[in-house]
Amino acid sequence: MTKDLTERKDFTSKMISIALPVIFQSLLNNSLSFVDTLMIGQLGEASIAAVALANQMFFLISLLFFGVTSGSAIFLSQYWGAKNETNIQRVLGLSVAVAGIGALIFALASFFIPRQIMYIFTTEEVVVAHGISYLKIVAISYIFSAISQVLATALRVVGHARIPLLVALFSLSMNAVGNYLLIFGIGPIPAMGVAGAAYATAASRLVEVVALLIIVYRRHPVLAIRTKEAFHWNKAFLLHIVPTSLPVILNEFFWALGMIAYKVAYSRIGIEAIAAINVAESIGNLFFVAMMGVSNATLIMIGVKIGEKQIPLARLYAKRFIITALLVGIAMGLFEVLIAPIFAQFFNISDEVRRLAILCLYVHALTMPFKSINIVIIVGILRSGGDTRYSMFAEMFGVWAVGVPLAFLGALVFQLEIHQLFLLLGMDEVSKMFIGLHRIKRGTWVNDLTIVH
Repeated sequence: MTKDLTERKDFTSKMISIALPVIFQSLLNNSLSFVDTLMIGQLGEASIAAVALANQMFFLISLLFFGVTSGSAIFLSQYWGAKNETNIQRVLGLSVAVAGIGALIFALASFFIPRQIMYIFTTEEVVVAHGISYLKIVAISYIFSAISQVLATALRVVGHARIPLLVALFSLSMNAVGNYLLIFGIGPIPAMGVAGAAYATAASRLVEVVALLIIVYRRHPVLAIRTKEAFHWNKAFLLHIVPTSLPVILNEFFWALGMIAYKVAYSRIGIEAIAAINVAESIGNLFFVAMMGVSNATLIMIGVKIGEKQIPLARLYAKRFIITALLVGIAMGLFEVLIAPIFAQFFNISDEVRRLAILCLYVHALTMPFKSINIVIIVGILRSGGDTRYSMFAEMFGVWAVGVPLAFLGALVFQLEIHQLFLLLGMDEVSKMFIGLHRIKRGTWVNDLTIVH
């Protein structure tokens, strides 16, 4: 009894130590992004539109970063559990190379063909002009972000989740202060407008990567790449890593396309519908950060146990995380119901749009337990066990076989109101949940990736 109680306390303390820093960092990112938007918004609609559209490049490259770091976390957690430092270095080297090359391509495109990029989104010349000045400056920061995100993920895996949080707190605070100084100009500093926001962003991301590199090379030698060996990947190693990691990257890409398809369906209802759903999602995402933290803890903790060859304990952890996801999802959903009307008052929108936004938030709260279970199963459990093809299947089936058809049926055929369509789309989460739970029950998701077959 005492041993079981001690093990449960160990599980809870480890989950909290990983999840809380991720939650705080996500809230920090969302809060400072909101402040940045308010600052840039003071320059006028053209400026805020230009930065929002230009940042679609960073959104796209961020999907690659997330896919690469999620894929690397699968192997890093298992290799960390197995104490295989050689392969930890190789996984880090491969992650830096893939994310870095992707970032370099996007950076070169943003620097050399910013006009063509902006024309993809708009033909308004004033918006294009502001977007060009922003893209040419911020382009270099993509490379900084690539390295930062790989290092931050690795630090979380080895049990130092607070370090990326503290570094992010410093760099994002620097970004906010830099925005204020450079956008509007203070004292001898000239007002640079949109270009000032770009300089502040690039500088803060440079500071972030330098700080992480210093910390890693001084305090965490297992994560510090010092020799060319980290970039020596033979065919057997690549054939072991790529088939598991590639579905994670593809998953993020096709999920993003699915979300774009949802937005197209929403637009068929009308401008008020688009405004309402955007307000609802911006508020609703604040309540979902708790599950981002729990899913990170799930991936790392189960992966480590698999690497340590403690398969029965890994399966037990999976059950505990699903229960945790359900309870946290219910709690966040109830909290969202109580807070939604208050948050909706912050936006300068019509009464009708506010009413629709609040109804959408109630729907979002209702689906929160399903979303919570799904992110823990798909992003956490299945990926930690190397079952990435099935996790991709579950995600793609929910989005493309259920969600996208229902989105266009609801908008074009049934002509539903936006909150009714939002509720209908909850079926994609329900379908994903049943597919995922079926896989967990069968138990075929556990794969020891430290063994090369």
